Amino acid sequence: MKILVLISRILLGLVFFTFGVIAFLPFVPKGQMPSGLAGQFVTALIQSHYGLVVSALQIAGGVLLLANRYVPLGLTILGPIIVNILLYHLLLYHMGVGIAMIVAILWGIVAFYHRQAFAGLFVQKSP
Repeated sequence: MKILVLISRILLGLVFFTFGVIAFLPFVPKGQMPSGLAGQFVTALIQSHYGLVVSALQIAGGVLLLANRYVPLGLTILGPIIVNILLYHLLLYHMGVGIAMIVAILWGIVAFYHRQAFAGLFVQKSP
C-alpha cells in the first residue's frame, strides 16, 4: 500500500507541478483552442488571468506533494482544482476525461492514505 501511495503522490505532484509551470512559460506551444462553450470557458480563464491563479495553486499543491511536506494541505489545494477539471471534461470538452479520471483516482489513493488528517471534517456536530 505504501508503494502505491508513494507512486500516486509523486505522479500527482509531477502532473500538477508540470502543468502549472507550463502556464507561465510562453515558449511552450499551446494546442488548438476547443470550440463552443469549452473554448469560451478557456478564453475567459486566459483573458481574466484567473488561469494564472489556478496554475500557481497547481504549482503549490504539486510542490507540497513532491516534497512530501504538508501533504494534506497539498491535497486540499488540489481537490477543488481536480473537481473543476473533471467537470470541464465531463460537461464541456469530452476529450481528456480519461486522464482527468486517472488524476482523480490518484488523488483519492493519496487522500485515503491521509484520511486521518481529514477526520475532523466529518464530525457531525462541532464542539
